[in-house]
Amino acid sequence: MTQSRKTVLITGASSGLGAGMARQFAARGYHLALCARRTERLLELKAELSGAYGVQVEVLALDVNDHEQVFAVFEDFAQRFGHLDRIIVNAGIGEGRRIGSGHFATNKRTAETNFVAALAQCEAAVTIFRRQNSGHLVVISSMSAMRGLPKHLTTYAASKAAVAHLAEGIRAELLHTPIRVSTLYPGYIRTELNAGAKKLPFEIPEELGCQYLVKAIERQPAKACVPGWPWALMGVVMKVLPLRLVARFN
Repeated sequence: MTQSRKTVLITGASSGLGAGMARQFAARGYHLALCARRTERLLELKAELSGAYGVQVEVLALDVNDHEQVFAVFEDFAQRFGHLDRIIVNAGIGEGRRIGSGHFATNKRTAETNFVAALAQCEAAVTIFRRQNSGHLVVISSMSAMRGLPKHLTTYAASKAAVAHLAEGIRAELLHTPIRVSTLYPGYIRTELNAGAKKLPFEIPEELGCQYLVKAIERQPAKACVPGWPWALMGVVMKVLPLRLVARFN
């Protein structure tokens, strides 16, 4: 285990990639600021990680669609720890329906949670980092951001492309500062959130996926596909495929 006094804040930390990354960071000696809607899951995770690794774990309830609460929770964590080294904008949802099929409310919720709520998290994070004159902002996008996708993926892919462009714009703004900005594009990682889905191409289990994510984050890249193989190559292929082939994606 690497000894470290650094603190990482993770949103959407009660399950899936958020909880998995929390476990990986705790094993590396990081203190943790964890937030999500389900506080009972957060408290279980706190007990698990503080007991196993002896790190400080603080938890707070957060609905990222309550934008005022986002700012309040981030500032609360900053006060508790005195310094936040890394903030991971991870909270999001994978819902979506075909455009024009009568499910605007579902698509609107996906767009708001994955982009507008991410904007609030980035605003709150960069406010803290500017004050500290240091920090590492990590935005979790998706390989689906590489192209506009059909069927139930249309709004989801668009929201993940939007958040990737948001992160790139922030990175451009902060190029000549001590603040770093990373955008991660995960491929298919099997978690409890997609446990009922059919087997997906190149999918990997949650624990392995979170290992790859945390290793990538610690390198502080501008952008990274996770895992690098085969997704870095797939990202190039997806951008040049004819639309008629993209339209076959499920």
